[in-house]
Amino acid sequence: MARIPVAILGATGAVGQRFIQLLDGHPWFEVAVITASERSEGRRYGEACRWMLEGEMPSRVRDMILRPSTPEAVDCPLAFSALPSSVPGSVEEELARAGVTVCSNASTHRTDPDVPILIAELNPDHLGLLDVQRRRRGWRGYLVTGPNCTSVPVAVVLRALDRAFGVRHAHVVSLQALSGAGYPGVPSLDILDNVIPFIAAEETKVESEPRKILGRLEGESIALAPFAISAQCNRVQVRDGHLVCLSIGLARRAALSEVTEALRSYRGEIADLDLPSAPQPLVVVREEPDRPQPWRDRDAGGGMAIVVGRVQPCPVNDIKLVALSHNTIRGAAGGLILIAELLRARGLLEAGR
Repeated sequence: MARIPVAILGATGAVGQRFIQLLDGHPWFEVAVITASERSEGRRYGEACRWMLEGEMPSRVRDMILRPSTPEAVDCPLAFSALPSSVPGSVEEELARAGVTVCSNASTHRTDPDVPILIAELNPDHLGLLDVQRRRRGWRGYLVTGPNCTSVPVAVVLRALDRAFGVRHAHVVSLQALSGAGYPGVPSLDILDNVIPFIAAEETKVESEPRKILGRLEGESIALAPFAISAQCNRVQVRDGHLVCLSIGLARRAALSEVTEALRSYRGEIADLDLPSAPQPLVVVREEPDRPQPWRDRDAGGGMAIVVGRVQPCPVNDIKLVALSHNTIRGAAGGLILIAELLRARGLLEAGR
């Protein structure tokens, strides 16, 4: 089976590099086009990119020439957007208008009512918005977004527990890795020997995005999940891996063993599709009193699993726990690649260019 040629927009940045790494040898997709800012256009990737990930830059892309992010240059049916949030609005729209299926990591379009925020295992039915999107906007392609990286473990845990017991509300405290700020990210003298209890716009995203992801598709719009989320977000001295502490009010009281089993057994909506990037299991439950830990657990399931531990009774709500996900794999590039695999499995990439 011939692999689908794909473009990576913003290929030199931290998330763009993760796309390059994860797509190297992918059974369904092949990197055919890489783009960058005007400063790097026309240069070889190996010259323009300061490789920051573990291991070597894949040799296949080293001599590829960086192109502009225009419909003429992006001659592929599928594009993964790792563009900074200040850039992609019109760029992604032009590509979708021209017939490209765009899977975006940027926050620019997440609040658009006809653009789904997808976590492939949780809300594949929200792909029903894509026909609405094309009709309203006159596009030949699609635009799909992935969530904020911190929203991922929050949404997965809440979906598993909501299905089993119902969720009334949740309080979230995040401990977020430095790589979530991109490169060069947080200045060293700000973060060394320190925790920064503020990440611009982050708390609003964590409070709103899971409610859209876990909401119901009703006709041509999404009805938000009815529970409230309160979030406090912090930047900490960890390279990769976002840790979230959740205190959750349940609609039905449940024993700890029931909660643990609900998390451990949650399979998601796409478990039977055998998608290459889908982790098995989706949720890994640790029984040790001091897990999960970013350094030890962020690579579970190839960085695509959600690791949960410290499940305890909560004296304020019903249950409290700690969840971890790899922010640049599950929360960014890997999550979007899984979305693209779902699009292919559903026959939606054939509608591209």
